Amino acid sequence: MNTKEIIEQTDKYYLPVFGRNQIALDHGKGCKLYDAEGREYTDFLAGIAVNGLGHAHPAIVKAISDQAGKLIHSSNLYYTEIQAKAVKVLSEVSGFERVFLCNSGAEANEGALKLARKYGVAKNPKKFKIISAVHSFHGRTMATLTATGQDHYHEGLSPLPVGYEYVPYGDIAALENALDDEVCGVLLEPIQGEGGVYVPTNEYLLKARELCDKHDALLMFDEIQSGICRSGKWFAWEYSGARPDVMTLAKALGGGFPMGAFVTTERLAHVFAPGDHGTTFGGNPLSCAAAYAALTTMQEMKLDQIASETGAYFKLKLEELQKQFPDKIVEVRGRGLILGMELRSAGAPIVKGCLERGMIINCTAGNVIRLVPPLIISKEEIDALMVVFREVFEEF
Repeated sequence: MNTKEIIEQTDKYYLPVFGRNQIALDHGKGCKLYDAEGREYTDFLAGIAVNGLGHAHPAIVKAISDQAGKLIHSSNLYYTEIQAKAVKVLSEVSGFERVFLCNSGAEANEGALKLARKYGVAKNPKKFKIISAVHSFHGRTMATLTATGQDHYHEGLSPLPVGYEYVPYGDIAALENALDDEVCGVLLEPIQGEGGVYVPTNEYLLKARELCDKHDALLMFDEIQSGICRSGKWFAWEYSGARPDVMTLAKALGGGFPMGAFVTTERLAHVFAPGDHGTTFGGNPLSCAAAYAALTTMQEMKLDQIASETGAYFKLKLEELQKQFPDKIVEVRGRGLILGMELRSAGAPIVKGCLERGMIINCTAGNVIRLVPPLIISKEEIDALMVVFREVFEEF
């Protein structure tokens, strides 16, 4: 099928819930993608921060291929060796004693919210409130979109689950005023991704830790986008030292294969009794093989250090671009290889102009160019994007 045929057939049958770019991707290798006509693109989106090792990485391909020939699914009524290996390495890299495996970031956050509710209500039937941040994004299930602090995700879906409150992100006083003994959990992103790539102060996250301790609430960090080496550390909370009670993960966890997880402490391991939480497909052998390969390969490559170094170079180049186009660029922010470039006008024309020149980027929050490339992106590829950015900014 050619691009036109693929688009027409997809649009005929698929629910119209995505605003898609008018290209049909066929295959990829490393940081390159190729469409149905063979045109090459450099990927600075990585499937929205998913393909940390790039496309068709040999370790991921082999792990999935080998496992598919052995056992794809068995359910969590049985043990498998590959799941045992996957949860062990995830516990080791995260520093948390207990792991729950699921299929997506929304599922991971849903599980964390349930854990906080179960923890709180067991102590006091009124201890069920969840606090999250304005401009946050936590998923599209009913509970996680309610925890998402953006009104447009809530439109037409009332009544929403009760017990959710929002505070301005990074505002310590607002968080302190909102927290009381009826709060069971605080859910925050250590770096807001969808909301526009905002990095809070270390003080803010440390104060959140202190306040949760004071009110016996669980501190939950959503590291779905910022985790797994993307920030230049394995997890973005490590910059502050504000260790959460629960951390949620997905995106890069499976190396491109769908997988989510939340990790927690031994202290909270038995808040859920058998039957309180579960999943049919979560932690299946195929996803565990992909995750085990992804995590161990990242460890061997020291990909957190690479992301830190490459991210510093990338941010410097974006700051140079800002100086060249101060009338178009407001600010550059981010850490490691989760970077945002806020524009003075809508970002859609910039995304389109870059795509036409073979560069895949993304706009979030209307006017923030979000750059979350594979963590193996090279400085030469970054330099090539800067050339394209200059052409596009001069045109628009």
